Amino acid sequence: MSPRARLIAASILFSTGGTAIKGVSLGGWQVLAVRAAVAAVVVWLILPEARRGFDWRTILVGAAYGATTTLFVLANKLTTAANAVFLQNTSPLFILLLAPLVLRERISRDDVVFMAVLAAGMLLFFAGIERRFATAPDPVLGNLLSVACALTWSATIIGYRWLAARQLSIGAAAVAGNALACAVALPWALPFPAGRPLDWLLLAYLGTVQLGLAYRFVARALPHVRALEASLILLMEPVLASVWAWAVHGETMAPAGIAGAGIIVGATVVHSVRGRPQPEAVPEA
Repeated sequence: MSPRARLIAASILFSTGGTAIKGVSLGGWQVLAVRAAVAAVVVWLILPEARRGFDWRTILVGAAYGATTTLFVLANKLTTAANAVFLQNTSPLFILLLAPLVLRERISRDDVVFMAVLAAGMLLFFAGIERRFATAPDPVLGNLLSVACALTWSATIIGYRWLAARQLSIGAAAVAGNALACAVALPWALPFPAGRPLDWLLLAYLGTVQLGLAYRFVARALPHVRALEASLILLMEPVLASVWAWAVHGETMAPAGIAGAGIIVGATVVHSVRGRPQPEAVPEA
């Protein structure tokens, strides 16, 4: 499989996360605990670099990743899958704010404009009245958790770059993050209800295929694809996530949310083409 095909496959798999999470009848904490536990084992098994030991730095970055995957699951249980993933895609706004502090990177005038446009797109998700669905019972709280997810994901991406500069394993941080997320979720998840066979099938899919296999695709593809091209291919994820959630659960976006999503995607494409490659090419939670 070519590097571009791997990225396309990863985007498709990542995009199914919100819809699959909503398809599980168990609560958010149960979904999080099982998904994270399975993903930790799968990433550890299929990425040799993930087995190269752990130290305080990989655990620190893993904590940011663990917070991200926690917020992603809980947000998807409260708001629409489209809102959750589009709001998470505002992470470049926070990356550009944090990068000068952590990585000593300068912010250009184009970056400032990009941040302002992303902020405007984000705010549109909170304008007007969000429709409630059985799979999205509290969209306002879910949207707020999605914004928090964007912040922790930006910290994760910067942490990944910080580890890479020190030749430390990003895969190990992903394993640590999933293990931490599982440990945090377990007290809230127990006791586990019996669940349906479909629930356990979806949970197995989320941990092994949607997260573990997709992560391997990205890890093997990114070294061979330009950051610009990778970021544009991975933009398939939020668009496809909206399609799956509509087709399976009947979720639709409010007009303001559609406008916000268009602004976020459009601004990211323009900024990627005009400016230097940004770290949003790193895969999602």
